Amino acid sequence: MNNNKIFIIWPIVAASLWLANYSYPNDFLEKGFYTFVGLTIIHIIMKMILQKQFSKKIKEKRTRYAFRKITSILYLASFGIVLVAVWGGGAQEVTVAFGLLSAGVAFALQDLLKNLAGGIIIYLNRLYTIGDRIEMNGKTGDVIDIGILYTTILETREWISADLPTGRIVTLPNGLILGNNVINYTKDHNYIWDEISLSLDYKSDYKYANERIYEIVNEETMLTVEKAKASIEKLGEKYYLGENKTEPIIHLVPTDKEILIKIRYAVEVRQRSTMKNKISNRILEEIKNSGKKIMISTPLLDIVGFPNANENFKEK
Repeated sequence: MNNNKIFIIWPIVAASLWLANYSYPNDFLEKGFYTFVGLTIIHIIMKMILQKQFSKKIKEKRTRYAFRKITSILYLASFGIVLVAVWGGGAQEVTVAFGLLSAGVAFALQDLLKNLAGGIIIYLNRLYTIGDRIEMNGKTGDVIDIGILYTTILETREWISADLPTGRIVTLPNGLILGNNVINYTKDHNYIWDEISLSLDYKSDYKYANERIYEIVNEETMLTVEKAKASIEKLGEKYYLGENKTEPIIHLVPTDKEILIKIRYAVEVRQRSTMKNKISNRILEEIKNSGKKIMISTPLLDIVGFPNANENFKEK
């Protein structure tokens, strides 16, 4: 039965019951009249106003679908409340029925309500906005849309080692923020630390390597360092921050087989791959032109002896 037929038939039934009760007073007829009046009012509000008219104004398909699902469940739950209220008898029965129906509705809509609560928190606390790069529930990407129930990101990383888009659009339920950490790479501060590691042979001039690599990294990150300093100073106006240096840092770690060089430098979030490529290319060029002052460590197999072929032959 479609909405238009219900809108016509139920009021007619209600009017008929009222006339019958007026002419022949009867408790059954009276309760029937109140039942159809209540059902008609619920139908007008839920189906004809909310589901049919209001939902048209919701542009996002997922949100519109979720809204219609919510109104459908509330529609049936309201029917139950009306029937219990009219035919159930005392106030205690109505209260118990209302509690059970409320619990059932809450259970049926728990995911939707969780996502709705998450959406409200995102809007109020501004955990992230359009354009931010976030990581949540193991997914990383740039936020391209924030709905009341879902957040849409352009995915990065995954099978791509660099911080580049995979091309996939990922939809994350807003309810994830209630039970997961939300990492925002660009909120209030757009710079991170990145690292490059090298293994030098002990035949290398490690002091020369340290100086030349530092010069290269310093030259490539000079502008970034200044911008990062300004950004941190501004961030300090909002949060408590200790001393934070943005200049490149190089650590030498000697091991039993090689010298590890760890190069740390500040970089803009979305320039991480580009900057690493520039620095790596310049370091490789420096190694090539260093005249063996800088030598990369390679795995070696030490041969400690050979079997005696003559003895093996005699044994046979």
